[in-house]
Amino acid sequence: MPHQPLIDGLEFATAGARQQGRWPVRELPRLLDMLASDTGEITYELEGTRDGRGRPGLRLSLQGTLQLRCQRCLEPMPFEVRSGEVLVLAASQAEIDAEPPDAHGPDFVLAGKEMPVRDLIEDQLILELPYAPRHEGCAAGAGQHADDRTSPFAGLRGLMRGKH
Repeated sequence: MPHQPLIDGLEFATAGARQQGRWPVRELPRLLDMLASDTGEITYELEGTRDGRGRPGLRLSLQGTLQLRCQRCLEPMPFEVRSGEVLVLAASQAEIDAEPPDAHGPDFVLAGKEMPVRDLIEDQLILELPYAPRHEGCAAGAGQHADDRTSPFAGLRGLMRGKH
């Protein structure tokens, strides 16, 4: 198994440390089931920072191409990832729960002495994936024999007409 870098989250953020590199897609096991292929790599940059309220955080930038499966034609399709997020570090789950929910606010992560960089990368990539990926302009399945389809209510409509 290749070396998996670990960081001490709070120390990394406080020091304003920086780490960058490339991560092979095939080494991201939780992501693999969502992909059409395990080829390629993700370029990442991780930087310790503080958010606007002075809380320690990690700025994670990702770039690369993942091979997804189009949900219409089931063929592989490239999906370009260009992501930049600030993850606010929390010392406990209670600290995270105390924050009011905000869909536009930063994401929180439990800080740890040994935080695997791979997990941070993988979590962010999973959040970036579209729910139902499709090729832009994919015609497969769209309008296919639309006129030949019978409505599931056609039989019911016929029965109702017979009663009146």
